[in-house]
Amino acid sequence: MRMNDHLVQFYEDDVFLIKGLSDYIGDALERGDKGIAIATSTHLEMLHESLSARGLVDPQGRSANGRYLALHADHMLPMFMENGLPDERRFRSAIGNVIRQASARHKGRVCVFGEMVAILCATSHCWLNAGGKHDAAIRVERFFNNLQRQFDFDLLCAYPLNAFPAATDAPMFDEVCTLHTHVLPAESYDPTASVQTLQRTIAALQQQAYSLSTEVHDRRLIEQALREVNIDRLTGLPNRNVFQDRLEMDIKKAHRSGLPLALLFIDLDHFKEINDTLGHQVGDMLLKQVGQRLQTYVRESDTVARLGGDEFTITLSELHNVDTVTDVAQKIRNDLAKPFLLGNELAYISASIGITLYPRDAQTAGELLRNADQAMYQSKDNGRNRFTYFTASMQEAAQARMAISNELRRAIDEGQLAVHFQPIIDMHNGGIRKAEALVRWLHPSRGAVSPVDFIPIAEHTGQIVTIGNWVFRQALAHARRWRTYDQQLTVNVNVSPVQFYHTNGENCRHWLTDYSFAPNGGTGPPEVGIEITEGLLLASNNAVMKQLLAFQQAGIKISLDDFGTGYSSLSYLRKFNLDYLKIDKSFVYNLEHDAANVALCEAIIVMAHKLDLKVIAEGVETEQQYDILRRAGCDYGQGFLFGEPLPPDAFEALLQERPRLSA
Repeated sequence: MRMNDHLVQFYEDDVFLIKGLSDYIGDALERGDKGIAIATSTHLEMLHESLSARGLVDPQGRSANGRYLALHADHMLPMFMENGLPDERRFRSAIGNVIRQASARHKGRVCVFGEMVAILCATSHCWLNAGGKHDAAIRVERFFNNLQRQFDFDLLCAYPLNAFPAATDAPMFDEVCTLHTHVLPAESYDPTASVQTLQRTIAALQQQAYSLSTEVHDRRLIEQALREVNIDRLTGLPNRNVFQDRLEMDIKKAHRSGLPLALLFIDLDHFKEINDTLGHQVGDMLLKQVGQRLQTYVRESDTVARLGGDEFTITLSELHNVDTVTDVAQKIRNDLAKPFLLGNELAYISASIGITLYPRDAQTAGELLRNADQAMYQSKDNGRNRFTYFTASMQEAAQARMAISNELRRAIDEGQLAVHFQPIIDMHNGGIRKAEALVRWLHPSRGAVSPVDFIPIAEHTGQIVTIGNWVFRQALAHARRWRTYDQQLTVNVNVSPVQFYHTNGENCRHWLTDYSFAPNGGTGPPEVGIEITEGLLLASNNAVMKQLLAFQQAGIKISLDDFGTGYSSLSYLRKFNLDYLKIDKSFVYNLEHDAANVALCEAIIVMAHKLDLKVIAEGVETEQQYDILRRAGCDYGQGFLFGEPLPPDAFEALLQERPRLSA
């Protein structure tokens, strides 16, 4: 009798999970084996759609021969919980009996899939005791192992990678792995996939062996001469000098052979966070491991180089099939998203990749590098952890950004910028209690330039520091004037992460020392508050944390803007002493017709209040949205229903009127 397999798979997102689940269960059914899926109801519905498309089950998830069984984890979990932890006796009764009967009745193999996220993220009616979600998952894994000693079945357990988000989770991650007979590679559930990939690589190398044989000797001589002075000492990879020389050589070869060349520009996402939180020594370990992983995806004729910092390049020369570039980029993206074990620390990163092709996109090495760099920044702008091919429009966009950057410098000097103020009202009585200061640019020939177009450019060039200081002074001056109408009125100022990092936070510290903020604001809170983004918290270092603490000690209230759209994490809310959460307008839009958004807003409000935070809803445009949010307990509202961003005089007039909505 063969040994039962107990496999573990780590996945990045639900799409990946469903593909793996469909492959595992679907292949079992096609072999004539029995498949049992234990997953959440939502994922089971997605699985049934996939299996139905393959003709293995009907749309309701029923198989004609009874070889497929779906167990709803949402319903099964309460059946084997006792006192906040999984109980083995109950587990044997709830799940073990199902597996026992399947093993006894079916002549072939029994393949079981367990979605461990259902254990890690227990539903509201299944609380976990102080042992926590990881302890619960470990117990269930051991229960499964005990069942495998009695019954004949294979098991695949799946965990989301974000189940182990912190460095302190490394021991638990190791324990999970040791409880399984095999840890599957994250890029595939198909055991034959890696073999097929290797076969394709070997075939490609054989096809090029003849052409490479005449150049290998010369290339080795060149590498030997350059090694001592042109190799990156940290990673052992070629440095920028060697990269430039090899790219020139590869361009010449591509010109002679007529075969295209690809250049990949790779920049690590959130690498600064690793250096700031774990130290530069750990960051160096990560860079070494990244270099090692990248080298596994190229041929001997290709080049992996480190340009400096966390920037790497790969040249793929003499491509017989350009589609292989996409395959390589996808594998690199997936591989770099897997956890890195750095000593005793477990770290997670991702990569943004830009791709350009010779001769399609450019004719020179300099142009290729510039194109790949622009495509990489497009990947960053699109949300990171992805790859993007260069297009001509990117060059046009880069030139447009440079033009805006130059004109923005003149705008600052020539007084083309203005600050408008949008009211923030008390949801219970409709009174204006706050305002948000928003910078506006009226260009003499372009007209109104959207902040969406010029703020990112100002951040990239550092001009945001000058603009931010000016906005702060304007907001503070008006706020102090408007205190004559309301001693509690506060004007919120958006602060970019760039402003915090500039001169190691010295710029923001001057706000506290230069403008006479009394602790607790004297007779009331300070006239200004600040709004920060989740990106600042994600990449925060000790200097940022000290600066936030200094603001709080001066009584200045801190709001977390656009909550729910980025890297929202309860750990941030516990780690940083915030005062307000701003629900992003995407959750408020169409609120009166979207029950899911209502539930999300209600959950955010309840959670925030439990953490002693006030809530501001952005983008309120209708009376119905206002009423729903008010009844949900939202503290403040902002949006066109209460007023659009106004020049100072118009806002002051609105403030004097103090309009109120019916409660």
